[in-house]
Amino acid sequence: MMPFFFLPARLGHFMSHTLFIADLHLESDREDISDLFCKFLKNEARDADALYILGDLFEVWFGDDNPSEYPAFIATQIKAVSDSGVPVYYIHGNRDFTIGRRYAKKSGMTLLPEAKVIDLYGHPTLIMHGDSLCTLDVAYQKFRKTSRKWWWKAIMLSLPLSYRQKMARDIREKSKNKKQSVDLTIMDVTQDEVELQMQKFGVDRLIHGHTHRPAIHQFDVNGQAFERIVLGDWYTQGSVLKVTADHVDLQTQAFIA
Repeated sequence: MMPFFFLPARLGHFMSHTLFIADLHLESDREDISDLFCKFLKNEARDADALYILGDLFEVWFGDDNPSEYPAFIATQIKAVSDSGVPVYYIHGNRDFTIGRRYAKKSGMTLLPEAKVIDLYGHPTLIMHGDSLCTLDVAYQKFRKTSRKWWWKAIMLSLPLSYRQKMARDIREKSKNKKQSVDLTIMDVTQDEVELQMQKFGVDRLIHGHTHRPAIHQFDVNGQAFERIVLGDWYTQGSVLKVTADHVDLQTQAFIA
């Protein structure tokens, strides 16, 4: 008699799927984004095999020691998904790369390295935030290289919270001015870097955010087919990627009326 293996109800579900989101840029005065995110967490996220948040969950992150109510509220909403049995994974973005273990634990999230290969129903897939792929933005890449050092983060997080908040406001203002004066093409990924990273990790599928240009790109390299899926931001609507064993669906969701 052949052995019979029981699958957990979630894994055995006919429509098993995994969800990916990024670039929500949550902040307390954007209730439209917050409301849609909470609705998503209470509904679609509960039916998934896993939820991956690929960076920039928050518009800005001052540190895990921030006592304000808003990030604590968001943590409880995400934790409820984790407590329901759906694992939640997080890759840091360029706006919130100092989210630490304390907040991750409070949110029930598992922190992942900046680039990670996961098995999506038998299909090895590389996931990342995506800012490292924008190699034409030389100034940012220099800052990124330094700011990801453990000692840089240790120094920044040792500063008074009020000073960190001021620094964050200044950086946001400079970022807005930069977008108005710089050729936006340098803020998109470079194809050479995309191909380099996909070949480095030995995959033919990449999922990332950061650029706010949702699309599914298909291309060939030396006769081999590759796929790059870009998640959208949540500034004007929600953006969710749903992946099943044989299909990818990049969805948009309207804000709650």
